[in-house]
Amino acid sequence: MKKQYLCNIHLIKTTKINNINLSKAMKRITFFMLLLFATSTLCMGQYRKSVSILGDSYSTFEGYLHPDTNRIWYWREPKKTDVNSVTQTWWHKFISRNGYRLCINNSFSGATICHTGYRKEDYSDRSFITRMNNLGCPDIIFIFGGTNDSWAKVPIGDYKYENWSKEELYRFRPAMAYMLSDMKERYPNVELYFILNNELSDEITESVKNICTHYGVDCIELKNIDKQNGHPSIKGMEQITEQLEQHLKL
Repeated sequence: MKKQYLCNIHLIKTTKINNINLSKAMKRITFFMLLLFATSTLCMGQYRKSVSILGDSYSTFEGYLHPDTNRIWYWREPKKTDVNSVTQTWWHKFISRNGYRLCINNSFSGATICHTGYRKEDYSDRSFITRMNNLGCPDIIFIFGGTNDSWAKVPIGDYKYENWSKEELYRFRPAMAYMLSDMKERYPNVELYFILNNELSDEITESVKNICTHYGVDCIELKNIDKQNGHPSIKGMEQITEQLEQHLKL
């Protein structure tokens, strides 16, 4: 009987100890879960969407291009426009005003979308379809091109949406379609926008709109942009930013 009594006492003590240990363990788990939740919430609150740009001279600025060997139009010492600060560029204004962050700006002055350039030279070393693979891992991509294709009067070609030959990529329509097709696959769940300059040829303007519609890419058509030597001035850069914000309802 005494032995049974001692066993019961021992069992009660053991149960109390186990309950205490379990209570401490539950408190630790609860604290850990709360800490994890708070950290996750803080991280989500601090996350900002990133923006990459695939562009031409309109989106360049000294010291802000990747790779840094890309040709530049806009410099700290202004040459042919009044823009002399990166904060005056359309993309810097858009990113800073709307809480985004810059991922990669792969813009190249004079670049065409297709492989044909000025004087019918081979621009495959700088074309949009050559550089489109080097944009990092952004949330949003702005494609701002077609201006040099229009100015250089590159071959237009036919609308074609698959099985492009190398030769066809030297013509605008096939190259434009190839670019959007590849980028839709290469950057899933990324917001793609094509910015269409004003004052381009009717063929280029119509082609961009039709191909963007085919691939479901939002085309932002610019209106009445102020320019100096064919390039956005400080005023023009602000107009581009405002039109993007209006289109995206920011």
